[in-house]
Amino acid sequence: MPIADILADMQRLHRAPEPDIILPLCEAARVDAAARQRITARAGQLLDELRAAQSSGWVNRFLQEYRLNTDEGIALLALAEAFLRVPDAETADLLIRDKLGTADWSAHAGKSDSTLVNSATWGLVVTRSLVGESGSTLKRLIGRVGEPVVRTTVGTAMRLMGQVFVMGRTIEEALERANDKDHTGFVASFDMLGEAARTRDDAERYFRSYSDAIDAIGKGSKGRDHSISVKLSALHPRYETAHADTCVPELSAMLVELAGRAAKADIGLTVDAEESERLVMSLDIIAAAARAPSLSGWDKLGMAVQAYSKRCRAVIAWGDAIGGETNRKIAVRLVKGAYWDSEIKRTQEAGLSDYPLFTRKAATDVSYLACARDMLAAKHIYPAFASHNALTVATLLEWAGDRRDFEFQRLHGMGEGLHDRLVREGGYNCRIYAPVGGHRDLLAYLVRRLLENGANSSFVHQLADPNVTEEELLADPVEKIVSAKGTRHPSIPLPAALFGAVRGNSEGLDLQDAMTLEDTASAIAARADIGPAPADSTVAEVQTAIAAADAAFEGWSRAPVETRAAALNRLADLLEEHRIDLMALAVHEAGKTIGDAIGEVREAADFCRYYANQARAAFAPIELPGPTGESNTMRLEGRGVFACIAPWNFPLAIFLGQITAALVAGNSVVAKPAPQTPRIALRAVALAHEAGIPKDVLKLVVGGADVGNALTGDPRVMGVAFTGSTGTAKAIARSLVADDARPIVPLIAETGGLNAMIVDSTALPEQVIADVVTSAFRSAGQRCSALRLLVVQEDVLDRTLEMLKGAMDTLVVGDPADPRTDVGPVIDDAAYRKLEDYRLSVADRWLHTVAVPEGRFVAPTVIRLDCIEDMTKEWFGPILHVTTWKTGTLDETIARINRSGYGLTMGLHSRIASRCERTVAAARVGNLYVNRSMIGAIVGSQPFGGEGLSGTGPKAGGPHYLPRFAVERTVSIDTTSAGGNASLLSIEDVTL
Repeated sequence: MPIADILADMQRLHRAPEPDIILPLCEAARVDAAARQRITARAGQLLDELRAAQSSGWVNRFLQEYRLNTDEGIALLALAEAFLRVPDAETADLLIRDKLGTADWSAHAGKSDSTLVNSATWGLVVTRSLVGESGSTLKRLIGRVGEPVVRTTVGTAMRLMGQVFVMGRTIEEALERANDKDHTGFVASFDMLGEAARTRDDAERYFRSYSDAIDAIGKGSKGRDHSISVKLSALHPRYETAHADTCVPELSAMLVELAGRAAKADIGLTVDAEESERLVMSLDIIAAAARAPSLSGWDKLGMAVQAYSKRCRAVIAWGDAIGGETNRKIAVRLVKGAYWDSEIKRTQEAGLSDYPLFTRKAATDVSYLACARDMLAAKHIYPAFASHNALTVATLLEWAGDRRDFEFQRLHGMGEGLHDRLVREGGYNCRIYAPVGGHRDLLAYLVRRLLENGANSSFVHQLADPNVTEEELLADPVEKIVSAKGTRHPSIPLPAALFGAVRGNSEGLDLQDAMTLEDTASAIAARADIGPAPADSTVAEVQTAIAAADAAFEGWSRAPVETRAAALNRLADLLEEHRIDLMALAVHEAGKTIGDAIGEVREAADFCRYYANQARAAFAPIELPGPTGESNTMRLEGRGVFACIAPWNFPLAIFLGQITAALVAGNSVVAKPAPQTPRIALRAVALAHEAGIPKDVLKLVVGGADVGNALTGDPRVMGVAFTGSTGTAKAIARSLVADDARPIVPLIAETGGLNAMIVDSTALPEQVIADVVTSAFRSAGQRCSALRLLVVQEDVLDRTLEMLKGAMDTLVVGDPADPRTDVGPVIDDAAYRKLEDYRLSVADRWLHTVAVPEGRFVAPTVIRLDCIEDMTKEWFGPILHVTTWKTGTLDETIARINRSGYGLTMGLHSRIASRCERTVAAARVGNLYVNRSMIGAIVGSQPFGGEGLSGTGPKAGGPHYLPRFAVERTVSIDTTSAGGNASLLSIEDVTL
């Protein structure tokens, strides 16, 4: 099949329904009864060899004893992930106490048949006695005296644990180990450990690491066919679809250079597989290397392919086709896949149509077998099968017959025993995937490997579980999938059904798909002419709008709640139908990036559906208890005319969120958008009218402060929903009580914040930096929830700032209609001048800033503060302030942040559970985010709103929001007034 046709097939398969893909694969993976019998028998032999190998090593038995489905296994995993990067003793001791001091280690004492495992367990028991909570004075003393000893012991144990899974700290050390007698008959594919590059410096360092490793492997292989694995994301900090026009050529050039070194050294080079969104780019990069004239005649270029991907079989076909085109064999490493959980979550968050991968473990096994069969039949592929599954290996041996022109692969530190006899007695080839790097670089890799192999569904986990029988281990995955009719896993709903009965999930756009992104960007660019803004309303027009809404209130309030809710659901559908037009308005009027614009439309639709469902339940009459002969009911009803005043930073989502809540509660509404964004409000109101909301029930007025004052000052307005500055909210509050004759009406206000993120030394720096950049600079910092103050433990300040500066240097500041843009303009000239004047006034405190183009672009800037109290004002733009805290002062640090009086959002990055618990208990904020970014609250999942100077509550998108728009009315009726209590008198006598 031509490569162009294969790529088109990949596009079709990417998010196709699971049964449509997996059932045909079942036919390709099926074996007849006789072959099945032979395979099962051979797999049983392999199981015996695996178990023998697992029982022979103390490390294997240690990991069996502390599996991931135990609290103790999870504690050890968390400790291993964080301990070695903690530079200060106090935090290290706290981490040990947190992870080891509460688990029940004594339950494992003496349970293993390994003396070393039992010794390690007793060590953990003693450690708990040293660091666990206790009221004993003697034990407290032992705890204080013993902590340095415990810290040293734990550090040694974590390093030993790392050595089990890493071939060497340096490539030279790894080569020496790979060439020793314990690995006779095996070869290695060395993986230079490291996460994706966050900065240009990271990428350059990884490139040098790969280059040096290739040279070392070429010189030190001692006749063995060792190779290297390359992760493209380590070579470029912006390896993303939106940056494909720059990152793909740059990565192609780097891969050709690395491959040239490998060819010169006569070793193989394999490009590792990564997230599904990078697949097409990676194929373009691999194709560039395969087609490079300088690499002609070299047959050791390879690629890894993930069997959990719905596109896996098409990728195998692509590998065969590119090999044929370039007259070479492409080495294809077939793996199960390493990003399954994150792929599921990203798809759900983005609201996409379906998953890019299979949701059942058995479906991945089926896909693996079907793809393996294709690889064995391909003319231009050298097959490499990476698997620790005995049944999979046995099936491949059955299909291969007498062939030896392929290889098996296993992870270093796992799967020992599965391939040993095959290599040493059967003449089969096996390559060990061998990580190389220091212990800090090992952490993320180690956690990922243990998560994969410790998951309940994994073969390695099930092999170690005595409750799983051999028959279950060797069950045919084809039959499992056929019996399930190829359906998706029932515990993993499609994104559209993610929120169940709470609300329907809004439909997203796959902006990681190059075609979708290009089409979307082109459509938005074509709608750049958004026309003139509507004229500002006069005070008389405001009064007329209020009068019309007041007159329409009674009829709308009496309409059944189902009628009002149905109108909101129709509005949600219309928003999605017209999303490109609405996105274009958000981009061209509000300066939002394309990614923020789709988020804006989705959030507006989510508000509509959420409040519709909430109203159906909340506005049904409630029967209340009481004495016999009496009926008591309570119901919610609208208040009257509601004024809804929305900000420019969410001109669709917050605008419609306020309006739809007020409307579905039975109020009529006069809505005023911010003066900077009237066009998108005009379009939103038109769609609401089209959805069935009467024009007099929802009126729009446009303008600035004079229009707002006329609206909130009118005594016919029975409630105000406002999002904006704290000063304006206070002014509105004063106006609502200025007239003694006016009824007391509610103000629902969401205002700003001095939002802080606290980072301790256990946090993963790469995750911290990604979340800081997102929280502080996305949307040009123009979100209420945006990070304003970063409070870093002083022990890790330097390394945090170094990485932050590098990440900021990769930001693209410019036209929001350009898909590559990360930071667009601020909203208007006044905002620009205010922010720029402040920024320049503290230039002597800049830690870092970046260049920006001409226009209303405020440079993302980091400013050093001496202390938390120096942050006294919210600066609504891409300006981040940084200060430090000392370990041991977490409670005081939180209290100092609380004393600002603001209480909107706060973030915490820490691996210490007790610190998370203390922060939850002490933080006086509406929204606390732990180990994630601080923006992007989701309707119904993360209700949003602050306290103190940050708002009145209740939270938008939460279960307590709608009642604030309503009055409560109770009706009590004496049902005996007509001559007696008939219901009581009619009760039949009961014989006991």
